[in-house]
Amino acid sequence: MRSGRELFPKITVGLDLGDRVSEVCEVDWRGREVRRSRLATTRAGIRQYFGERERCRVVLEAGTHSPWVSRELEALGHEVVVGDASRLYGGRRKKKSDRLDARYLARQGRADVELVYPIRHRGEEAQRDLALIRARDQVVRTRTKLINHVRGAVKSVGGRIGRCSAEAFARRARRELPQALREALLPLVELIERLTAQIRAYDRQVERLVERYPEAVRLKRIRGVGPLTAVAYVLLVEDARRFERSRQVGAYFGLVPRLAESGGAEPQLRISKAGDELGRRLLISAAHYILGPHGPECDLRRYGERICARGGKNAKKRAVVAVARKLAVLLHRLWLSEAVYDPDYQLRRRERRRLQLA
Repeated sequence: MRSGRELFPKITVGLDLGDRVSEVCEVDWRGREVRRSRLATTRAGIRQYFGERERCRVVLEAGTHSPWVSRELEALGHEVVVGDASRLYGGRRKKKSDRLDARYLARQGRADVELVYPIRHRGEEAQRDLALIRARDQVVRTRTKLINHVRGAVKSVGGRIGRCSAEAFARRARRELPQALREALLPLVELIERLTAQIRAYDRQVERLVERYPEAVRLKRIRGVGPLTAVAYVLLVEDARRFERSRQVGAYFGLVPRLAESGGAEPQLRISKAGDELGRRLLISAAHYILGPHGPECDLRRYGERICARGGKNAKKRAVVAVARKLAVLLHRLWLSEAVYDPDYQLRRRERRRLQLA
């Protein structure tokens, strides 16, 4: 039988990251608290505290600083466990402080790292490229808010700006702004114009990113999956082999129903919305296109149409989510297998089975 010294790390460090100062709690293999300290949340502070010491297990929770801190600690030779902050502490706690958090991380990490729901941060290059996509998303959302504000302000005085794309809105609004509101709204229209130019610049950068990720080139062969969705998917997953089965990717993007089984009851719940919100939104957008009037005839569209045909409350919404989930699985399968996308693969498969049984 293995002794406690063999079962547990010699030292487990709980590191509660603050924006400027971080709390540290260390426990030994027996579970005794052996040290309390604080350190500056800087590269120099991390290196000074962890640089010249024996390898240990360091447990921290995911947050703003955790990506670079975890890479820094791994470079120093330590075992690093990053816990999922949204699941780490269970229910609402009656007492909360940075010192208590550091102690909790150390003790949970010593006992069993699965208790902190470990996650894996993406690499520095992927994080940098993903920052570009997130920046573009923020600009697009800001433009949408400004367009909605201008349209609402014009309607409030009895006017109306005609229907047009977001890209064409500034040109149209210049012509159709009521004279009484031009002084107030024209600066916003000019800002919308500049944001549109910035979005085009981001789109050119995304196109160049596609060339750096050959997986994205293969994924965007699916109608409805553009360069932005393909690159974002590759960057968010990063390593396709991290999933044992392709079906797990649906849960990774929060596109599967939440589970709350108890006492034989199995209520139908909404999707979990776990994981990255941007990635989920892009997959949902692609599903809307596939099921929309311009969507291609393919297995994904037929799958969504069958769900819609069942009827019931929110049938179209459920179909869109189901297609987005299936799309996430299909993208992963194509990535791993490097197969050529066949939009009618399932249709042909069913036809072959029918002929075999005839």
